[in-house]
Amino acid sequence: MIDGGCLCSAVRYHVTGSSKHVTHCYCGMCRKQHGAAFATYASIRRESVELRDPANALSAYRSSAKVLRSFCRSCGSSLFWSHDDSPGWIAIAVGTFDGEPDRTPDAHIFVGERPAWVQICDALPQYDKSVPPHEVKSGE
Repeated sequence: MIDGGCLCSAVRYHVTGSSKHVTHCYCGMCRKQHGAAFATYASIRRESVELRDPANALSAYRSSAKVLRSFCRSCGSSLFWSHDDSPGWIAIAVGTFDGEPDRTPDAHIFVGERPAWVQICDALPQYDKSVPPHEVKSGE
């Protein structure tokens, strides 16, 4: 089980299932939203995520035609993204977990958009583009 939430704790979540994939994403939208060289997300079945948001602090932004990104309107923490073509899945920002993820990263995605100043120094598979992270083949 995974617990997590935003920086100010206005939005909390509890995950009862395990993640299918964890990916480091270098797409421009993830980099802008996180203010970092890449974002790390765990792809999890939506039905296994229990959201607690008593102050209605969770807000969403449609960053592209099929992607919805959710964040805390109180502290600005990036929490989730979802893709319209995969309604049963949600990607959770691993940095918002209270503890360690249930698995190590499986791949680097959107490496074609990686900033030139970032070096990838591990042996994980690299994909120039990607389908939604839960569909990345991880050798399971």
